[in-house]
Parts: sequence; C-alpha cells; structure tokens
Amino acid sequence: MVWIQTYWTLSFVYVSIYLLLIHLGQRWMQSRRAFELRTALAIWSLSLAVFSVLSTCRILPQLLAEVQQLGFEHTVCDRSFFKENLIFSFWSWYFAMSKVVELGDTAFIILRKQKLVLLHWYHHVTVLLYTWFSTQELVPTSRWFILMNFIVHSAMYSYYAFKAMKFKIPRSVAMMITTAQLLQMVGGLYVNWWAHNALTSGRVCGTGVWNIRLSISMYASYWLLFAHLFYNSYLKKAVREKSA
Repeated sequence: MVWIQTYWTLSFVYVSIYLLLIHLGQRWMQSRRAFELRTALAIWSLSLAVFSVLSTCRILPQLLAEVQQLGFEHTVCDRSFFKENLIFSFWSWYFAMSKVVELGDTAFIILRKQKLVLLHWYHHVTVLLYTWFSTQELVPTSRWFILMNFIVHSAMYSYYAFKAMKFKIPRSVAMMITTAQLLQMVGGLYVNWWAHNALTSGRVCGTGVWNIRLSISMYASYWLLFAHLFYNSYLKKAVREKSA
C-alpha cells in the first residue's frame, strides 16, 4: 500500500505505454495472420478468475459483517480500515496491481485480430488511473468498488476461460454477465451517492467531494457504454431475428 501511495503517478506511465503498444500492435498485425492463442487465453483467463474468486471469498464476509455491526455508512466513510484491517489492505494492494496485469487482455484482442472497442481500452485505462489515485488517497468507498469488481470478474473471466476451451455456453450466460456489469455500475453510483449525501449533510466522511464526482462520472460513462453493448449484442439482434 505504501509503495502505491508513493508511486501512484506511475499509473500514467503504464497507461501511456499501454496506449502506445495498442497502436504499434495493431500496425504490426495489419500484414499478419491472426494468432489462435486459445490455450494461452484459457490459462490467462482462468488465472484471473481464480484470483477474483479467492479475493471475493476473503473480502465479502468481512465487509458484510462490518455492515451488520457498524452500519453501511461506516464502510463508505471510515478510512481507518486501511490500517486496521490487514486482510483488506493485502487484497486491495493486489487489486491495484491486478489492474496493470489486466492490461494484458488487450494483447489477446490485438494478436487474434479481433475488434478493439472503445469500452475495452477506455475501461482499462480509467480503472487503472482511478484505482491507483484512490489507493494513495485511502478512499473508503473503494472497498465496495473493489468487491463488486472482484465478483463480476469472477464470472467474466470464468466465462472467457470456458469459451477459450471451446465449451458450448448458452448466449444467456453472456447476457447475464453484461447485466451484472450494468448492475455493478448502478452499485458504484449508489455508493458514491451515499458518500456525497453524508458529506453534504455535515457528517464526517473520508471520501472527498472531488473523488466522488470523478467516480460518478466514470461509473455513469461505464453504464452508458455497457448499455450500448447490451443493446447491440442482445436487443438489436433479437429484433432483427424476429423481423427476419
């Protein structure tokens, strides 16, 4: 935690390198055939799925117990847990580092010559920057953001792993995962609303107004992008199939 607090601005370096590699990678692949990389993708996705599941299993019980004992607002506004709760500090550090590792997702898209959509790289870039910035500020709301991300990624990366292994998965599963991502964004907006309400009501809250506004902007933009994806992937196709 201390290392990220000290060197959180390195996230801008990682993002700059990431965006440069996207540009160079796409140019390099223009005259080359797509790589299959199914085995590598399966191992990659399964590793991230296991990491997300383990993290969820460690964080979820503690956070729910704290809500029951001290109330929801305590989990949103009190930052003492960063020093007192060593388990969460441990997993939140790994969460922040995992945002750098997850940039590797894009390598598979480029090397397999798949379409790189705005949602993918925009989400990776902004989540990394916000996570490292919030870690150095010890933002209390991040507890819920981290937990929700781990829960959704447990399902998402498991799905990617099974798809890479050529398992036949019903289309409804992908729809449910996208729905979960939309609900995650709603959850993020709700947590931010609660923290903002606490501040404007004069109650003590360790999450700053500027951070709340930044987070709300991010979650709102994610919701719009995922909603657009949901419409194009499921609703629009369903309408076309019915009309055909």
